[in-house]
Amino acid sequence: MSVIPQFIRIKASLLAAIEQGDYLPGAQVLSENQLAEKHGVSRMTARRALTELVDEGILARSQGAGTFVCDQRPMSSMLTISGIRDEVLARGHDYQCHVLAQKSVPADSYAASCFGVAECEPMFHSLILHLENEVPIQLESRLVNPVMAPDYLEQNFTAVTVNQYLNTIAPLTEADHSVEAVLATTEEAGYLQIATTIPCLQIHRRTYSRRGVVSLARLIHPGNRYRLGGHLHFSPSNEDAL
Repeated sequence: MSVIPQFIRIKASLLAAIEQGDYLPGAQVLSENQLAEKHGVSRMTARRALTELVDEGILARSQGAGTFVCDQRPMSSMLTISGIRDEVLARGHDYQCHVLAQKSVPADSYAASCFGVAECEPMFHSLILHLENEVPIQLESRLVNPVMAPDYLEQNFTAVTVNQYLNTIAPLTEADHSVEAVLATTEEAGYLQIATTIPCLQIHRRTYSRRGVVSLARLIHPGNRYRLGGHLHFSPSNEDAL
């Protein structure tokens, strides 16, 4: 079982309290000494948790007065991201998944830039194979911010989906994604039970909660088993887009 640094657990606890409304903007949070005593850690560890939240603009220090919630960033409207399980069940088919990996990994330079953390900072990683009627249709490789989901590695993702879990503990407010055609690696093709010459659809998706980046996912679908689409409604103001 992976050991999460104590300062990350303290940050997660404070963020959860803010998210749940226990601390409103302008409210004073516990001091370094109080946090150290509450969590059974050193004052230096508690100070690091507070300092990082100050640097991220969520808390603010007032000399001689304490540390206060100052996060007033605007919150975007909620996005509904349809999970692969819901897509499969909506078609009336059987859904299964296999959790291939669930562990802590150090952030590489790309992940560090996406999450706004230092290189080698511990991140959570999961690799899940999704099947429709026992045929693989998606390989999901996901990095998760431990601050947003400190218990991620203890979850059983065959019983609850990653989307369901993350939406419960860090409700999603924004997402950005890109889609491109790729060829799977030999290992990925093995999981998907395809030849390496089969074109695949790859979706890169970064999701945010009100407090920051939650996860970075790479979703690979065999092109001969999966397609993207939707239905658009046009109003008179955008008819020219046709």
